[in-house]
Amino acid sequence: MRFIGIDLAWSERNESSIVAIEEGRMAAVVPRAGRNSEIVSAVVAMAGSGPAWVAVDAPLIVPNQTGTRPCDRLITQKFGRFQAGTYPANRQRRGGAVRGERIAKALAKYGFVQTLNLARGEKSRRIFEVYPHPAMISIFRLERTLKYKRGDYTRRYEGLRQLQKYLGRLQVATPAIDLGMDLIDRPIEGLRGRALKTYEDTLDAAFCAYIAYYCWYWGPEGYEVYGDLEFGYIIVPMTSWMRAQSGEL
Repeated sequence: MRFIGIDLAWSERNESSIVAIEEGRMAAVVPRAGRNSEIVSAVVAMAGSGPAWVAVDAPLIVPNQTGTRPCDRLITQKFGRFQAGTYPANRQRRGGAVRGERIAKALAKYGFVQTLNLARGEKSRRIFEVYPHPAMISIFRLERTLKYKRGDYTRRYEGLRQLQKYLGRLQVATPAIDLGMDLIDRPIEGLRGRALKTYEDTLDAAFCAYIAYYCWYWGPEGYEVYGDLEFGYIIVPMTSWMRAQSGEL
C-alpha cells in the first residue's frame, strides 16, 4: 500500500513536488514536476498496479466562478485563530481552469476515485484534497502555523528547522513514518531561490503523503471532512487534541 502526496503548483509554468511513502518508510520522490502529464505519469509509476491513496494540496473541485468555496470558509472559521485559514478558490482566479480538477480526471482513468468515505485500512485507489497547515496544527498540536513559506531567509530557515523537527517526530507517532535523514536533516542555511522552494515543496509533499497514511490508518475517526463533492471539500486529520481545541469532544 502506497501513500502519495502532491504539493501542486497553481500553474504548469511552476514546479510541483511528489512524494510516495509506504507503511513506515519513504518510497519515492519527484522533487520537480512541471506539466500535468508529468505529474500523472509520476503518480501512476509510484502507485504501480496496486492500491494507493493520493493526497493533493490543491483544489480538486471548484464549481464557483468567483468568491470562495463553502469548505474554504469553514476551514478559515475553524482554523483561522491558528493562522491556518485558506485562500479563496474560484475559477476566475485560476484563469477559468482548475489544474487539480484536470489531474484528478486524468488519474480517474487509472482507477483513482474521489470519495469522502476513507475506510480504515481499505485497499483501494483514492485521491482527495488536503491542506497541510490545519493538518499540521492538528497532528503537531501547534498554536500557530509554522512560518517557512514567507518572510526573509532568517525567518524561513527557522520555520523550516521547526518543520524538520516535527517531521522527525513522526518516527514515534501513530502511525509512524521514517522520512529519512537525507530529507528531514538536510542543511538549509545557504539554500536560496529555486533550491529553497523545491525543498519546501518536497517537505509539503511528504507531509501530504503522511496525511493520506494517517487517514488510512485511523479511518473516519481520524479525519474531518469540510465541504462536499458538489461544491468542493478539504479533508483534515483530526486528533483528540484538535477536537478538544475546537469544542467537539
